[in-house]
Amino acid sequence: MSLARILLDSAATTALVATMALSAPSARADDKVSIMVGGYEKQIYLPAKLTEALGYFKDEGLDVELLNEPAGVDAENEMLAGAVQGVVGFYDHCIDLQAKGKFVESIVQFSQAPGEVELVSTKHPEIKSPADFKGMSLGVTGLGSSTNFLTEYLAVKNGLKLGDFTSVPVGAGTTFIAAMQQDKIQAGMTTEPTITRLLKTGEASVLIDMRTMEGTKAALGGTYPAASLYMQTDWVEAHKDIVQKLANAFVKTQKFINTHSGAEIADKMPQDYYVGDKEGYVKALDAGKAMFTPDGIMPEGGPETVLTVLSAFKKELQGKQIDLSKTYTSEFVKNAK
Repeated sequence: MSLARILLDSAATTALVATMALSAPSARADDKVSIMVGGYEKQIYLPAKLTEALGYFKDEGLDVELLNEPAGVDAENEMLAGAVQGVVGFYDHCIDLQAKGKFVESIVQFSQAPGEVELVSTKHPEIKSPADFKGMSLGVTGLGSSTNFLTEYLAVKNGLKLGDFTSVPVGAGTTFIAAMQQDKIQAGMTTEPTITRLLKTGEASVLIDMRTMEGTKAALGGTYPAASLYMQTDWVEAHKDIVQKLANAFVKTQKFINTHSGAEIADKMPQDYYVGDKEGYVKALDAGKAMFTPDGIMPEGGPETVLTVLSAFKKELQGKQIDLSKTYTSEFVKNAK
C-alpha cells in the first residue's frame, strides 16, 4: 500500500471518529428534558426542585432542566409551543385543554388538594365570604391560571357573575404582597410561603383554606387533584422510556416527602426559598405536607371533582363530553421502580 493511500485512510478514520464524537450527544438528545414549573419556589410545586436536589433525575440517567414561569397558564403555553416537554402545574389544565381540542395528560399526580388559600387584606374586613367579592379586585397568579379558575368558581358558587369582580394577575411572593399592600387587590389566592409571610405581618387573614383535604372538600365538594407533571399525550406515546424514568424519579420524591419531616425536606431546598424565614417555611410545610400523594397516583374521584368545578363557570366545558380517562395516566407511576 502506498504512503499516500495510508495517509488518506488515516485521515478518513480520524474524520470518522471526530464525526462520531460530535454526533454522540445528539444520539442521546432524548435524555435531556425541559420542564417548566409554574413558580418552583411555591411549596405546592416542591417535588420538582426536591427531585433535582435529591439527585433522582441523575440516578435515572436524565438531564432535566427546570425552568421557572410564575403563572401556570404561561408554562402551559410554553409546552404547547414545543419550548418544553413538560409542565409542573395544576391538573385542571388537562381538562381545560381537552375542551379546546388539545390532549394533555397528568403523568405523576403530586397533590390531592390545591394548597391554595384565599387571603383577604385586613384593610377590608367587609369581605366575609366570596359573596362579598362584588366590585373587588382579586389577585391571581395569571389570567387563565388555576388560581383564576378557583377564584371564579368560588365567586360563582356564592351567587356572583364573572363580571361582578376583576381578576388581577399579580404573580406570587413579593409581587402578590406588594399588590395587597398597595390595595391594588383587596383579596387574592396564593400559596406557601406567601401565605405565611402575610399572616405573620398581620396584613391579611384567611378566608378560604384549601391547604388541607378537609378544607378542600368543604370549598370544592371533593378531593381536588392539583399539582402534577403533565405532558402532551403525543409526546408521551413517542417517549415512553423517558417518561418512565421521570415517573421513577418523582415517585421516589413523593415517598421521601411522606417519610420525612418538614425540617428534613427544607434542608434539601435552596435557602432563598425560605425568604428569610426558615422556621415559617418549615412550619408551613409540616402543616400542608398531607396534600401530597404518597405514590403519584391520581386520587379516586378527583378528576370528576375538577370537571364539576370547571364546568360551573367555563362555557367551553358546558355541554361538552370530556373523556377524563385521557386527562391522566397511572401507567408510569404504577410501574415506577
